[in-house]
Amino acid sequence: MSFLQPAGPVIDLGINIDHVATLRNARGTSYPDPIRAALLAEQAGADCITLHLREDRRHIKDADVIALAPQLLTRMNLEAAVTQEMIDFACRIKPADVCLVPEKRTEVTTEGGLDVVTHFKAVQAAVRQLQGEGIRVSLFIDADEAQIAAAAEIGAPVIELHTGRYADTDGAEQAAELERIKAGVLFGVGRGLKVNAGHGLHYTNVQAIAAIPDIAELNIGHAIVAHAVFAGWENAVREMKAIMVSTRLGQGAK
Repeated sequence: MSFLQPAGPVIDLGINIDHVATLRNARGTSYPDPIRAALLAEQAGADCITLHLREDRRHIKDADVIALAPQLLTRMNLEAAVTQEMIDFACRIKPADVCLVPEKRTEVTTEGGLDVVTHFKAVQAAVRQLQGEGIRVSLFIDADEAQIAAAAEIGAPVIELHTGRYADTDGAEQAAELERIKAGVLFGVGRGLKVNAGHGLHYTNVQAIAAIPDIAELNIGHAIVAHAVFAGWENAVREMKAIMVSTRLGQGAK
């Protein structure tokens, strides 16, 4: 048993490789290669590889997803908008997981959770099509009881709670947002959902989220890519995994 791979489940780390592709695309080169980044991340302790194929293809390209799918030793978590193009593409690739996310062309990054309540029928149709191909579906939503209840009603087995507001605040506001996330986790687990979380997490704010006992997985990308500039890619992955696991094990010892 190693520290990064203890016996039994502790908490999983999904490495988002989008911004490796962003660096590549900035100069129109073939490097840095997001496929290589994904495979090295697996070797360094990543439990899954997350990538977002956006409608405008601003970072990850179709060819990246196609090339990566057969090479992964863990599993692919493909983030996609609720559009017929993206759902059909996912059904052709058949990743282990598809996380349905909101998407706007004008945003720098995802600004909030998917509004499942408002778009119930469209999300339900997407979930059913993906599940028909044997793909596990996750919905990226805010820690709101109405959204979580709608996700459970649709039949999605997994939700990923948006942690962006927590990451962007501090002090009393951040503490209140943390409590909202904790309540959302309990509400989701109570409805039989696997609960993941992510967005905006980095090396000094992830601890409080990782300490929430019922969170199964955190998906983190930008902070790890940024830290890798100074620490190296594999070291950056290992450090994040170590922080998450040590925090969770420390909570269990209390």
